[in-house]
Amino acid sequence: MTATLLLATGEALEVEGTLEDVAKQLENSARSSAGTLAWFKEVGSGEQIGLNAAHVVTIRSGSA
Repeated sequence: MTATLLLATGEALEVEGTLEDVAKQLENSARSSAGTLAWFKEVGSGEQIGLNAAHVVTIRSGSA
């Protein structure tokens, strides 16, 4: 399962995880201290990506 995140910059990222799991990680990082990142694995490249939850505009189920 994957989730697609749309960032405030207009960039869309597809990350591994269910919609619920990805949303939970974003919520947890938003509740933590300022600057805490939510970490995900990008689909395709397998690269680890740290995101500031405040920059995520929408989240939806991914294509994979």
